[in-house]
Amino acid sequence: MLPNTGKLAGCTLFITGASRGIGKAIALKAARDGANVVIAAKTAQAHPKLPGTIYTAAEEIEAAGGKALPCVVDVRDEKQIGDAVEQAVQKFGGIDILVNNASAINLTGTLETSMKKVDLMIGINLRGTYLTSKLCIPHLRKSKNPHILNLSPPLNLNPIWFKNHTAYTMAKYGMSMCVLGMAEEFRGSIAVNALWPKTAIQTAAMEMLGGSDVGNKCRKPEIIADAAYSMLTKPKTYTGNFVIDEDLLKQEGIKDFDIYAVAPGHPLLPDFFLDEEPESLIKQLKDHDAPPTQTEAAGKGPIVETFNLIQGVLTPDVVKSTQGVYKFDLSGEHAGTWYIDLKNDSGSAGSGEPPVKADVVMSMDSEDFVKMFAGKLKPTMAFMSGKLKIKGDMSLAIKMEKMMGMLKSKL
Repeated sequence: MLPNTGKLAGCTLFITGASRGIGKAIALKAARDGANVVIAAKTAQAHPKLPGTIYTAAEEIEAAGGKALPCVVDVRDEKQIGDAVEQAVQKFGGIDILVNNASAINLTGTLETSMKKVDLMIGINLRGTYLTSKLCIPHLRKSKNPHILNLSPPLNLNPIWFKNHTAYTMAKYGMSMCVLGMAEEFRGSIAVNALWPKTAIQTAAMEMLGGSDVGNKCRKPEIIADAAYSMLTKPKTYTGNFVIDEDLLKQEGIKDFDIYAVAPGHPLLPDFFLDEEPESLIKQLKDHDAPPTQTEAAGKGPIVETFNLIQGVLTPDVVKSTQGVYKFDLSGEHAGTWYIDLKNDSGSAGSGEPPVKADVVMSMDSEDFVKMFAGKLKPTMAFMSGKLKIKGDMSLAIKMEKMMGMLKSKL
């Protein structure tokens, strides 16, 4: 963990969405220096499914050594933000740091995304960030070392990050565009930067997206808190940067990143908007991109070869530990329907419909299917980038990765 230096002692941080998750982790890190924290969030009463309120967060911040001001704030509401800003100035004498953390996410396509959800994401992510910044800037300008930090990604224009959730990407990139513009607009007077995690972070939002089992593939919010602390303690000349948490912490001398892992040693889920370097292709499947040959036409293609290998690793133990039936609807060059039965007898795999109703239906391009089972494309990356669509039991879908690991080790 990055040690505290005391540099934020007496500083006032205005943090949106600080009642839980990443926002609260940043608040607690600052509180250990003796900072003042304005908790600008909506949750005043306990939510049945989400832990924490602005008041429980305030108790934790003060227990950590800081001072807290809990404010009920919907970042879409100009009056609520304005009132919270004024309360902060009255209580603490000013604002030194703004952390725009509040965000909304909905990963659906254009036709599936209601305008209510579009408005919510744009209202919180883009408008909320812009508005909160606008109202805090007059006070930030009076600080000796003012910072605005947006929890938003680098502006990656790879179409893969737009095609499956255009509304979310536009809304999230809106936060990043605020960094791009305001860093230049206020260069010399206010540092404006963006911070984004390399991997998924264990939060209530991530569990809602990926289910309770997704936690083992995540890092703790403390990695973001440490990276944010590093950025916020730099001089105001440090501005206009789009920072990835792990990259920055490596520069700070952190070598052991297992300390941030929910399950040390477990493969991690890469976050959105970061292109991954492709892994080397497994030798037996390296020719799958070639046009169909007479061998493939005779029933021996990359999909057939893959399922032959799958059949070879099926054991009663695998079936017992999985207990799921999987159907694969493949499109593209080698389109077709295939299945893996890891619930009945000693298991089976082959073409066509499964012998019983599938627990999980996975839809993807045949090329990506081969890459996934060959170890070239991580299934979690395929899912988050929209290459893999899943219907059914998400926990069973996650178990399929065990099968892929066994297959890769056998190749």
